[in-house]
Amino acid sequence: MKNFFSHDPQLLIYGFIIVFFGSYGQTFYISIFNDDIRNFYNLSDGEFGSVYAIATLLSSFLFINFAKLIDNVELRIYSIIIILGLASACIGFYFIFNNVIHLFIILFLLRFFGQGAMTHAGSTSMARYFNVDRGKAIAVATLGGMLGIMFLPKLVVSLNTYLDFKTIWLYTSLSLLLLIPIILIVLFNQKKRDLTFKKNITDNEIYKHWTITQILSDKVFFIYFPIAFSSPFIGTGLIFHQIFIFESKGWSIEMLGNGYLIFGLFSIIGLLIGGPLIDKLNTKKAIPFVLGPLLISIFILFFLNNYIAFVFYMSLFGFNLGLSSPFMGSLWAEIYGVKSIGTAKAILHAVSVFASALSPVIFGYAIDLGFGLIAIFLISSIMIIVSAVFPIVYKT
Repeated sequence: MKNFFSHDPQLLIYGFIIVFFGSYGQTFYISIFNDDIRNFYNLSDGEFGSVYAIATLLSSFLFINFAKLIDNVELRIYSIIIILGLASACIGFYFIFNNVIHLFIILFLLRFFGQGAMTHAGSTSMARYFNVDRGKAIAVATLGGMLGIMFLPKLVVSLNTYLDFKTIWLYTSLSLLLLIPIILIVLFNQKKRDLTFKKNITDNEIYKHWTITQILSDKVFFIYFPIAFSSPFIGTGLIFHQIFIFESKGWSIEMLGNGYLIFGLFSIIGLLIGGPLIDKLNTKKAIPFVLGPLLISIFILFFLNNYIAFVFYMSLFGFNLGLSSPFMGSLWAEIYGVKSIGTAKAILHAVSVFASALSPVIFGYAIDLGFGLIAIFLISSIMIIVSAVFPIVYKT
C-alpha cells in the first residue's frame, strides 16, 4: 500500500479533487436548491423535473464525442476547459433571470461538465496511468465524490443561514476558479507521465485503438451493458423517490438524515475493500457478483420495515456503490485497453446518465399507478439477476 501511494501521489490528488469538485453537477448538490430554483422560475415539481431530465439526457448524448478528447488532449488542458465550463454554469445562477431556457442551459452545463466531464476525467486518468494498482487508484478518485456527498450538503445548509442561493452559487464558481492553479501544480509533470505511458504501450491487441463504432459493434460490450445500465438506473431511482419509500415503510424523515451518514460511511468502506480487491481478481469473472449487496438491500427494503432493516438497507446500498465503482472503472480498461479508455468510458457514461434519467420516470409512473414498492422491487431485482446472468452465460 505504501508503494501505491508513493508511485504517483500527484495524480492521486488530481483524481480525488477533480471528482470532488465535480459534485457541483451531481443531482444531490443541485437538489439542495430545489425549492429556491422552482420558486424563482415558478415551476412545479414535475415541470422542474422535466427540464432537468431533458437537460441531463441531452448532455449525455453530446458528451460521448467530447469525452473521447481525453484520449488525445493533454490532461492539464482538458481539465482547465472542463473546470471553466462548470464554473460558467455555476455563475449562471448568480446572474439568473426568469427564463426557462436560461435554466435549461445552466442545468445542461452543470450535468455536462460536472456530472460528466469532471467525474470522467478523474476515473479515466486513474484507469489509464495506474496499471498494477488501477482498482485502488479508481477508489481514491471515487472517494472524492463520496466525501462530496457526505459534507457538501451540510456546508450548503449552513451557508444558507447567512446567504441566499445565488450568492452560494457565486462562491461555488469561485472555488472552481481557485481549483485551476491547484490542478496545474499537481499535474506539473504531465508531459513526462504521458511519455512514459506511450512508451509502455505495446502492439498487443489490448492496446489497439477502438472507435465508438467498433465498440458499439462489439458483442462483448453488450454482454456487460446490462450491469453498466442496472447500477445507475436502480441507484438513482431509489434516491430520487426516497421520500415515497420512507413514507411507505413508516420511516421518519429524521431517519433520512442519519441514513445518508450511514450510506456515506459504508460507501467508503466499500471503496476501501473494492479498490484493493479488484487488483487481485479477474474483473470479468468477478463483475457478475458485484451487485449482490444491492440485491440484498432491495429484498430487505421490500420485506422488512423495522429500524434494523433501515440500517441494513442504507448500509448495503452505500456499500454496493463504493464496491462497484472501482470494478466498473477497471472493467472497461481490461476489455478495451488503456489507450481507448476515454472513448469506452464516454459511451458508458452516456449509458449511465440515460439510465439515471430514465429510472425516476419509470418508478414514478409505477408509484402513480399504485404499484409502489412492489414495482421497484420487481424491476430492480430482475435487472440485477439478468445483468449477472449475461457475463456468466456468455463468457469472454
